[in-house]
Amino acid sequence: MRKYYHIDLTDRTISTRTLEGVDVIKAGRNLIGKTLLEMGAAGVDPLGPENPLIFSAGPFAGTTFSNANRTSVGCKSPLTGGIKEANGGGTFAYGLGQLHIAGFNLYGAASDWVVIHFARDGSITFDDAKPYLGLGNFAAANLLYETYSKKVAIALCGPVGEYEGLLAGIAFSDKDLRPSRLAARGGVGAVMGSKRVKAIVVDLDKIPQLHDKKKVQGAIKEYTQKLLADNVVLNFYNKVGTMGMADLQNYMGGLPVRNFSSGQFADVGNGEVFKMGGDYIGELNTSRGGQQTHPCMPGCAIQCSNVYHGADGKEIVSPVEYETLGLLGTNCGIGDPDQLAQLNYIANDLGIDTIETGAMLAVLMEAGLAPFGDLQFMIDCLSEIRTGTERGKLWAQGTARVGEHYGVKRLPVIKKQAISAYDPRVVEATGISMMATAQGADHTVGNLPRLKTREMEPEQIISQSLLHQTRVAANDSLGLCIFGMTVTNFNQTFMVDALNSAHGTDLTTEFFEALGRETLRFEREFNRQAGFTEADDELPEFFYKEPLPPTDLVARFHAHEVNNMYDQLPD
Repeated sequence: MRKYYHIDLTDRTISTRTLEGVDVIKAGRNLIGKTLLEMGAAGVDPLGPENPLIFSAGPFAGTTFSNANRTSVGCKSPLTGGIKEANGGGTFAYGLGQLHIAGFNLYGAASDWVVIHFARDGSITFDDAKPYLGLGNFAAANLLYETYSKKVAIALCGPVGEYEGLLAGIAFSDKDLRPSRLAARGGVGAVMGSKRVKAIVVDLDKIPQLHDKKKVQGAIKEYTQKLLADNVVLNFYNKVGTMGMADLQNYMGGLPVRNFSSGQFADVGNGEVFKMGGDYIGELNTSRGGQQTHPCMPGCAIQCSNVYHGADGKEIVSPVEYETLGLLGTNCGIGDPDQLAQLNYIANDLGIDTIETGAMLAVLMEAGLAPFGDLQFMIDCLSEIRTGTERGKLWAQGTARVGEHYGVKRLPVIKKQAISAYDPRVVEATGISMMATAQGADHTVGNLPRLKTREMEPEQIISQSLLHQTRVAANDSLGLCIFGMTVTNFNQTFMVDALNSAHGTDLTTEFFEALGRETLRFEREFNRQAGFTEADDELPEFFYKEPLPPTDLVARFHAHEVNNMYDQLPD
């Protein structure tokens, strides 16, 4: 049994629903899609008070069930104009679960900036946020800990979100109190800013009551054993982390380099050293005392995160992830991991999406404002974005709008959201997922970076993308990190049994993928109501016309081939 709150910021009224059974289980992306459709939010102004901001914790939140404490945030995206669910790790959902809170919706907008505090005694207060306004996320978090204690989890709207910059995400605290785990994409931080909510603080407590605690504890132990016996988890995510994907993409030729003009940063086959991947960075980082295995949330056995140290042995940033390496790094011509770490820290302090930010900065370089690889230019741009100068506020509107302003034709966006670090000319199945999804160009909806698509028929590739999108949507609707999918996807009966033990339900194995299919239908219908058409699924023209070195491949798939894929979903 868990509580769900509806909070009207305009008059500070709060109503509560009590959820049980399957209503607790169907969370995250599923809940967000269903709620936004029922509210008719497809037609609202994304930055107006009528756009709800939804926070949802999964059914295992508050426990140490590995990688099951993701927090989903949803709304109508001010970046794309479509539906958006962005999720992040850290301790926020963990805290909600410990207070027996399934989630909450924020409606309207506060008259003055507030900090919302969910206290251990069940009270919810609206505290003055003025002391925190204008601060970077690290300073704001430290001040919040001084005020509320360190036994809390926090969600932060950074300084860019305060002025409704569309680069803004929502930062969650990690287990070491860093506000560095972001629900990053789609401008969700701008929506939080539009509601004048600077921060949300949740007291930590104890593991919540469950239907059959003993069985759930057994499932937690068994799930951990399954993860640690899985080859992908053990030898990729745990050993190298997501930055290992950079080595693979550089080898395949699918890495974003200098505004997607090349797919390879270093020719390792001819002896060049690639310094922006996990193989190089892992050894460098550990030699300095950094951590290459680090859990972003309590209880996670995958531990794909990291803590990056500089040459002086001191921490620079946590974490350095593949998407940041690709977009804020090689896509901008940056080839030094220390420079990348410096930029990453600034972005975390601003609470902004490193994918959208990196793509936008590369477009500025494409426009001739600076040469690729100009670190000082990038730092100066981020400084203007922080302070909200006239140019800074323009740049904070994201890749598509910045490119249009400067007349740049090579804009790597779909539905006005920047493509992530997989060039669709080479990584075709992921490209198809990014084209078709209602979420905008988001690789996490269905990433298949190792699929050898040039050996497959087009129908097979689309089918694989659709199946993977379905399973991802299920994981995202259960508060699960998708890096455990090599276990969850192939142990669906085990997962459903664990859910039944936790919440007293009698779900069958079929529930898992049915949940994903329902979620995809909700999202597709939302975007249809928001005015999206087949044309919105097309890749930018340059992907079809410019062969990508070194493979010299061009994109093969068009909107009309992928737009109807969701019609193939079985009832």
